[in-house]
Amino acid sequence: MRSVKLTGQVVALAAVAGLLGLLVWRLTHQSHAPKLGTSAPHFTAERIDGGTFDLRSVRGKPVVLNFWASWCGPCKTEAAALEQRWQHYRSQGVVFLGIDYNDVSGDAKRFLARHGVTYPTLLDGSGAIGDRYGLSGVPETYFIDRNGHIVGEHILGPITNSRWAAAFDRSIKAALGS
Repeated sequence: MRSVKLTGQVVALAAVAGLLGLLVWRLTHQSHAPKLGTSAPHFTAERIDGGTFDLRSVRGKPVVLNFWASWCGPCKTEAAALEQRWQHYRSQGVVFLGIDYNDVSGDAKRFLARHGVTYPTLLDGSGAIGDRYGLSGVPETYFIDRNGHIVGEHILGPITNSRWAAAFDRSIKAALGS
């Protein structure tokens, strides 16, 4: 009886030590958002409509990078506003990229159809791109200038929020270089 109790205690202690080790590892290996003025983290991703996309292919153009997911309520509220802004800025050479984060591609396709989103969308089902950008949640938006640097403000919420709507306008101007 005593050996069973001692074995249980050792197993419990080992489990606690393992969880503590995992916590320490996660805290020391946590990704952080890229700093303003630094190069945008490079990535290659599958397009939702087929084929692959490499961020280097849009070098020389301003880029709006919006992370979203079909299961995200605030993403649903900002989808139309993003589409409207893309329609407005695309003639100025601005590239809008939606990054479908930690989602199922079928759900993402239904989301895009339901909300009338027509700008290019990339799949990040594993969250690897989001990790490179230090994502803390969705929606989040970054702006990349023609030289491939992060500019403007890192938007941590839907652009339909009045605070973030003004930040979006300032940031897209920074990406355009005006």
